[in-house]
Order: sequence, then C-alpha cells, then structure tokens
Amino acid sequence: MSFVLYMIGFLIFIGGLAWGASVAGVPEMYIIIGAVTLFGLGILSAVARTRAKDPN
Repeated sequence: MSFVLYMIGFLIFIGGLAWGASVAGVPEMYIIIGAVTLFGLGILSAVARTRAKDPN
C-alpha cells in the first residue's frame, strides 16, 4: 500500500514539473524525456523505500 501512495505522490510531482515546464515554454520533447526519466527514478526510489526488510 505504501508503494502505491509513494507512486501517486511522485506522479503528482512529475505532473507539476511538466506543467511548469510547459508554461515556461520548454519544448514538449524535453518535457516527455524528463517525465519518463523521473518516472523511472520514482519506481526505483519507491521500491527501495518500501521493500520488506530482511528479518535476519
């Protein structure tokens, strides 16, 4: 459940950055590249923070 919440928050963050970049006049291709890159980093971060700890 915390993974889903983390990803929802990260998607909102990416959406805000993309919207701000669009308003600032950044070309659409750069916005897409940045959003995909951030999405990948978000998945890596979410998995690292929410994975189960080894009980040993």
